[in-house]
Amino acid sequence: MKLIIINGPNLNLLGTRETDVYGSQTFKAYFNDLKKKFATIELSYYQSNVEGELINKLHEVGFSYDGILLNAGGYTHTSVALRDAIAAIKSPVIEVHISNVFAREDFRHNSLIAPKCKGSISGFGMDSYRLAVESFM
Repeated sequence: MKLIIINGPNLNLLGTRETDVYGSQTFKAYFNDLKKKFATIELSYYQSNVEGELINKLHEVGFSYDGILLNAGGYTHTSVALRDAIAAIKSPVIEVHISNVFAREDFRHNSLIAPKCKGSISGFGMDSYRLAVESFM
């Protein structure tokens, strides 16, 4: 099985950014642990703060990967273009959020991408990614 995690804006700062919300572990450290836990799965990772680069990556992998775990960050609530990119590809996408977006500001309660995703997982910290991987098994 071939899965990719795609993280959007500001997620390159995990471990130092708003640690009260996102925790103090870097994504690199978490990803290494995830790869060990799921050694039989080919896991890859991509991060960009640029909406167009995220769309390009979805187009690149969206016809050959078994699944995509997408944490679109703030673009979740604003990007019709990401929504359209998800709708255009064949690989199933799981929307992932570290925090419980429904326990935060009202504007975070609306996801433009969720209707085009296989499912959504939020609020379990970094373990939201593990749960998303397990959903493909």
